[in-house]
Amino acid sequence: MNTKKLSLVVFGLLLIAVLAGCAPKATEQVQTAALPVNKAFADGKEIYFVHLEASDEAAAQQLTDMMKSPVLYVPSLGKVPAEALANVYSFKNGVKGQVSVFDNPPGTSGYTPLRQLNMVVWADATKARELKSVAEIMAAKDAGELAIKATGIVVNMPFVVWDGGKR
Repeated sequence: MNTKKLSLVVFGLLLIAVLAGCAPKATEQVQTAALPVNKAFADGKEIYFVHLEASDEAAAQQLTDMMKSPVLYVPSLGKVPAEALANVYSFKNGVKGQVSVFDNPPGTSGYTPLRQLNMVVWADATKARELKSVAEIMAAKDAGELAIKATGIVVNMPFVVWDGGKR
């Protein structure tokens, strides 16, 4: 074998050894972190999500207290254009245990983790029922059973588990 071929072979073996040393070991684990999740509904299906940041300081503190995990106050979220937001509907009164309802879950063209917080208020809380979709909320609104108030608060609420997917 001539010197040039031998040099190329040695160089190739050294390169393979270096690259192999840089690859993660099969036994190495990807680092993870635990975050408390909240249950909600999207399109009538149960989902789970996390609260990460909020554009309103009082909302961030309330979510921090509720979840026992820091929700950061990020005022710049309030400057996100409305067309870049999806919606979440939270209930001020009504059925005990009613959870929030999201539009645009992952896999839809309007999905974004940034959510405009809308407060749902039943006109007569004694006639309230559990609602699991935006269509149900809008039908109840059209029937005069409830009102929806946009709060102007934006919350970063990525889905963790949804119909057909999970992180």
